Formats: sequence, C-alpha cells, structure tokens
Amino acid sequence: QVRLVESGGGLVQAGDSLRLSCRASGETSRISYMGWYRQTPEEERELVAGVPTGGSAVYADSVKDRFTLSRDASKNTLTLQMDNLRTEDSAVYYCYADFFGPYGLHYEIWGQGTQVTVSS
Repeated sequence: QVRLVESGGGLVQAGDSLRLSCRASGETSRISYMGWYRQTPEEERELVAGVPTGGSAVYADSVKDRFTLSRDASKNTLTLQMDNLRTEDSAVYYCYADFFGPYGLHYEIWGQGTQVTVSS
C-alpha cells in the first residue's frame, strides 16, 4: 500500500510564499503519477500541478507562472513551491498518487490535505 503525508500549509498574506511537501511511503515504486490538487468548501477539487513518472509537470493556468512542482525520487517526496500567493489560492491542498496494481490496473490514493489561507 501507498501512504501520502502532506505538510507546509499555513496562513500567509498576499504576495508571500509557501512550500508544500508530500512524502510517499510504502510501495512507492508502483507510482506512475503524482500531483497536487486543491478544494474549497463550495467547489470541486481541481488540479494545481501534476507530474507523471518520467514526464514533465503540468500546471493549472491560474498558477503556471507562480508555482513550481518538483519530485525527488530518492526521498519519495513531491514539492510545490508557491510564490506570489493570492487570496484566491486559499484552499485545502491535497497530494495525490496514481499507482499500478495487479493486471496493470490503476489505483489512486489521497493525502489528508493541508490548509493554505492567504489574506489580503
């Protein structure tokens, strides 16, 4: 099994930066994709940034010039550097992983989430 633990959320002011980290444990060699998603109480969960194993990162248009995604395979961590934060970035941020199971089937797992609040 795979387990994801997020950290790095907090309360900041507009223009500040935060660095979110997601540490994966368990059968991490089976992971084919990892990403960060965010959700507010009123809206559906949405992609912030994600990266397939061996591929390039993709970003939501609203964060493309401000956030940077990186993956450290040796430490089994996924990091989201968030710069120039805006109030509309406020949300619960969730780490996500997609991994292989028997017969090549895919399974997914989510972290518990970490709160990011940006004040004006």
